[in-house]
Amino acid sequence: MPQLNPNPWFTIFLLTWLTLSLLIQPKLLSFTPTNLPSNKALTTKTTSWTWPWT
Repeated sequence: MPQLNPNPWFTIFLLTWLTLSLLIQPKLLSFTPTNLPSNKALTTKTTSWTWPWT
């Protein structure tokens, strides 16, 4: 069964993981969002839905 032979697939897995962790991850972590979240306090009060069968 070729699925049980880890020889080519383990190498592909390691190369993919190293590529992701060494090349792509620093680029994603250096991304700064353009719309920063605001620190506004929520002032809206929500009312619960009145179901007719309760």
